[in-house]
Amino acid sequence: MRRGAITRESVLKAIAEYDELGRDAFLAKYGFAEARSYVVVHEGREYDSKAIAGVAHQWDQGRALRPDEFSGGKQQAAAWLKRAGFEVKTVKNPDWARDEIILACQLVKENGWKGLDAQDARVVELSGLLQLLPLHAETERNEKFRNPNGVARKTFDIATRHPEYQGKPTNGGALDVAVLMEFLARPDDMTEVARLIRQGIAAGELQSLAPTEDEEFDDYSAPEGRLLMRRHQARERNKGLRKKKIASVLQRGGPLACEACGFDFEQIYGDRGAGYIECHHVVPLHEAGEGRTKLSDLALICANCHRMIHRRAPWPTPGELRASIEQKHAADRRAAEAIARPRRAADEQMPKP
Repeated sequence: MRRGAITRESVLKAIAEYDELGRDAFLAKYGFAEARSYVVVHEGREYDSKAIAGVAHQWDQGRALRPDEFSGGKQQAAAWLKRAGFEVKTVKNPDWARDEIILACQLVKENGWKGLDAQDARVVELSGLLQLLPLHAETERNEKFRNPNGVARKTFDIATRHPEYQGKPTNGGALDVAVLMEFLARPDDMTEVARLIRQGIAAGELQSLAPTEDEEFDDYSAPEGRLLMRRHQARERNKGLRKKKIASVLQRGGPLACEACGFDFEQIYGDRGAGYIECHHVVPLHEAGEGRTKLSDLALICANCHRMIHRRAPWPTPGELRASIEQKHAADRRAAEAIARPRRAADEQMPKP
């Protein structure tokens, strides 16, 4: 059976049976529970997405999928239904992203590391700001998305994880604790990060930054969060800055080689690689600030090293990555030599013919 190979017609048949039997009888017949994350919308009505997707298989694939054969999440049932042309809505709101927690943590810090009530004007203001953040699609938000009650709860999640808090902590997550610890370790840096996020959202600059492909391959433990990372990458893709950096290197007679690993595109690919290399901002946005990029802030690196630098925080500089590469090579050489020594000793003990 090909999971997910369902058509619009088969989904409509499942919806028709759902309407005929009623929700409880339909779910009981096929062994599904009520949707916890997503619902599919048809003609203004909402249906349990996982059950509909699973039952739709019986007309396309010969039998319905059992609940334990697939997930109802956005990688399977929700994605299949969207591919068939249906609107899929979230039942619960998405988890808080790092950027959102940074803003909430800054508010708690300003409040003396104490949580705030939902009626507090600062909570109401932050609620409105969070709803402008382009981090979660509209289909992933319900009517309570980042409302004042939810924002207030998050401030207590953070406040009750402070090292000096004496009571029982609320149900915060690991990311709440991680961001809190960063605020305690680097208060000035994190305050600046929060300021830049607020400034970019208020000015509309960050709202227009679409997600990049890079967001899809890692968990985004970048030092600044997704939004400033998008801005950081937008700066790195600035063709004018890249051309100036390349020209400055060539004028000094230097090669266009990766500053971390030494890879030279022209040496490997010939004319096709001539003049090509990627450009990386060594200084994160919260340290460099807006509009103050100097050529000395830029490094020329290959695509592989660029990915490795941005993979997770803290970001190594090209020099630090180069040192790491050299240490790895040295360790490999020592290991190879250790393996070869017993062989040489054994060869020397062999009687000569």
